[in-house]
Amino acid sequence: MNRPILYLGDTTLREAACYLAGVMSHAGISFDYAPSDTPFSDAWLDAPRRAVLLSDYPARNLSVAQQEELVRRIAAGTGLLMIGGWESFTGVGGDYGATALAGVLPVAMSASDDRVNWAHPCVAERVRDHPVLQDLPFDRACPSIGGFNRTRVKPGADLLLNARRFTARGSSGRIELEAVDPPDPLLVLGQYGRGRVAAYTSDAAPHWVGGMVDWGDSRVTACAEGSAAIEVGNWYARFFSRLILWTAGN
Repeated sequence: MNRPILYLGDTTLREAACYLAGVMSHAGISFDYAPSDTPFSDAWLDAPRRAVLLSDYPARNLSVAQQEELVRRIAAGTGLLMIGGWESFTGVGGDYGATALAGVLPVAMSASDDRVNWAHPCVAERVRDHPVLQDLPFDRACPSIGGFNRTRVKPGADLLLNARRFTARGSSGRIELEAVDPPDPLLVLGQYGRGRVAAYTSDAAPHWVGGMVDWGDSRVTACAEGSAAIEVGNWYARFFSRLILWTAGN
């Protein structure tokens, strides 16, 4: 393992991890990967890393010493991106709130189960412009998501996207939507020492990814080495590749 991006979690490359792996492969982003059930190895940090991606990779996989070493690497310039899921943030098995990484992420985590599963419409709402979001049409084509981990934005962090929920009522061919306030943070960026840190609180893979996986005006097909193939929307692929590259310092 000596590639600049270290991607951990999302079950396996033949399952949910095929989405981010496919996006990175399509964008020419070189990465190493380990499944969700693989304990963190000290050897993974032997090579310089530009960013570490954690997505449904439970905190129990990292020892306290490994967490502290990862924090030191982030302070020195390695990026950290956490993507939501049942074993991310707090979840039902993420349990990152009590780890050293809790002080690094740009969001504060709940003390108990933070999952918000939403059967009604829920969309990604742009709060402000940023290079990660450049040329992505959030103003005219907000993508939908199926759920997220509930967090709070830390002071000084940069909130770019909200998860805006609606309740839907309908009868006689008429649908009425009512916004649920307040919205919840969806994408938050920050800085820890010299390292860039990011929290995307929904998922890149089903089921929480919702309709966002098809967000685009054209299709992208890709298949990372050892992975299942994906077919996704081009704006979905652009968003996640840009987010990863930003976290890595590009």
